[in-house]
Amino acid sequence: MYDFTSLLQLQCEPSFIEDRLKLYETLKKEHDALLAYRAANETKPIKITLTDGKIVNGESWKTTPYQLAVGISQGLASNAIIAKVNGELWDLDRPLEGDCTLELLTFDDEEAQAVYWHSSAHILGEAMEGFYGGCLCYGPPIENGFYYDMYIEDRGVSSTEFPALENRCKNIIKEKQPFERLEVKKEILLDMFKYNKFKCRILNEKVNTPTTTVYRCGPLIDLCRGPHVRHTGKIKALKIFKNSSTYWEGKADMETLQRIYGISFPDNKMMKEWEKFQEEARNRDHRKIGKEQELFFFHDLSPGSCFFLPRGAFLYNTLTDFIREEYHRRNFTEVVSPNIFNSKLWETSGHWQHYSENMFSFEIEKETFALKPMNCPGHCLMFAHRPRSWREMPLRLADFGVLHRNELSGTLSGLTRVRRFQQDDAHIFSVTFVKLCKSDAKYYPE
Repeated sequence: MYDFTSLLQLQCEPSFIEDRLKLYETLKKEHDALLAYRAANETKPIKITLTDGKIVNGESWKTTPYQLAVGISQGLASNAIIAKVNGELWDLDRPLEGDCTLELLTFDDEEAQAVYWHSSAHILGEAMEGFYGGCLCYGPPIENGFYYDMYIEDRGVSSTEFPALENRCKNIIKEKQPFERLEVKKEILLDMFKYNKFKCRILNEKVNTPTTTVYRCGPLIDLCRGPHVRHTGKIKALKIFKNSSTYWEGKADMETLQRIYGISFPDNKMMKEWEKFQEEARNRDHRKIGKEQELFFFHDLSPGSCFFLPRGAFLYNTLTDFIREEYHRRNFTEVVSPNIFNSKLWETSGHWQHYSENMFSFEIEKETFALKPMNCPGHCLMFAHRPRSWREMPLRLADFGVLHRNELSGTLSGLTRVRRFQQDDAHIFSVTFVKLCKSDAKYYPE
């Protein structure tokens, strides 16, 4: 069968890559000249305190964490992902600026993993830019891996393109492209990224300082606080495993973006262990089990709302009965509250100001109402509908009421992210007791 992937990828590099690189190289020369001047004229002896308490000598604007790591052991230098200087994550090749404490973090550390996956995202971004030619948006590390968003106008991403993207990533890794950090004025960056409206939005809306940083690896130059691994060759195993569509900053009225997910590790053994775990997780996936055992299903005509079949309803009711017994044992009283409330309630509670876009709202007789996304304000109304005595406290109210949240369609996922659900929800109303002297007690008979 003929592979059409080669027809979908760009036949030539986008012109903005060369223009961006020319401007960067000019700025890099200025940066290197400034660093050389500081190293020649502003350097001074500094003391670096290691994690074991040992103090080593260095020179400001010359000594780097990587040089110190090599001085300790070549093994540590090879395994180090990132440095931590005075509690701040720091590039291994970035010169130290004064007396400091120094930690060298390996992949076992969560902060180092985040840096490792962030650097991997830049590798993916470079591959995507060369393959699709679109506008890169955000490319952060996440809990297990990383992703990159790209605006590609009128086309999507297909999983059939993953092998071609992975091959590009492997070539980038083989080249051991160094990660370079550069601090640049905001107005210059607006010119550098003038081809990309998303980067310009970030600069105009998120950057509140005169300068910010960019990082380069190969032809990719991206807005980024960093830090990063020393070079792309530190990424030993990388896999692209998923794609989806999303909206710019999660807002449904903004541009549709293509998101590609990846994972990476310092060795192939860890990758194989991850792949094995993913296979086991797929077999345990509640969506797969729910379908195979005829417990529940979802339908496009009611997105994010579960249809519980007879077997699923039996499990659902059994779980509800168990929770109800626990409520009784723990002195909670079950109540039933309305599904629809006037928006005035949410305005009073403060939810409307911060959460209204995630609520299903509608107009009735020229008043705005909404389906409740949580039980809290309704329970407050139940508590306040008559005067209460301290003798009733603590008052424990539990509710199995139906809740609705206007989640974006692209975020819906089985039973873990839905629009309609019920939860074991409860609230405790209590009072603070104040110890009174005998002369005051007569005024507080209750």
